Amino acid sequence: MMETLVCNELSKTYGSVRALDHVDLKLEEGKIVGLLGPNGSGKTTLIKLASRLLVPTEGEVRICGELPSPATKAIVSYLPDRNYLPDWMKIKDLLEMYQDFYGDFDVQRAQEMLGSLNIDYDTPLKNMSKGTKEKVQLILTMSRHAKLYLLDEPIAGVDPAARDYILKTIISNYDETATVLISTHLIADVENVLDEAVFLKEGKVVLHQSVDELRDTTGKSVDEYFREVFKC
Repeated sequence: MMETLVCNELSKTYGSVRALDHVDLKLEEGKIVGLLGPNGSGKTTLIKLASRLLVPTEGEVRICGELPSPATKAIVSYLPDRNYLPDWMKIKDLLEMYQDFYGDFDVQRAQEMLGSLNIDYDTPLKNMSKGTKEKVQLILTMSRHAKLYLLDEPIAGVDPAARDYILKTIISNYDETATVLISTHLIADVENVLDEAVFLKEGKVVLHQSVDELRDTTGKSVDEYFREVFKC
């Protein structure tokens, strides 16, 4: 199977703070992977390095064998951990913008998912609830035919019903030749959709294992084991 994301001795420092510390990681296609760790463990830094928003201090990250570049940006679909779309834009404007920006954007897929939200295409984002904005951003992200989806805290700050919708959307809309990397600290909410778990602690990978193997070897759920590893 093709490796979509490979990190070799990947490190990132901010001044005297080491956010990532010699991370070695390989993720294969066809997997939904949880990037799990408490706040400050390096999850967002890793995702930003893979999406070419940051440059490594040491080591390298490769996307489908290539160093981050305009070419890899074309096959990576990135959802940041905050609202990033202009509030004045309407749904119809967003669809046009994504069609202009991304050659792999599937407008029909986006329209089908948006239809379940019953949103008028003339409604600006500023008139939507936080949960609906989160759903719209995720729909746009998952409507691309990417090789790697990088989702940074997609379920943080939304109600349980919105979380269920978001996770269902992720499961239903990724290609089996792609990889989905979901960064979160809300383990119990996502573990049922995960194939693999990567635990980050103080910038280091302390575990990378299939979810089924983890449950079999520890006798615990991913959430229970996570709480044991990261207990104060």
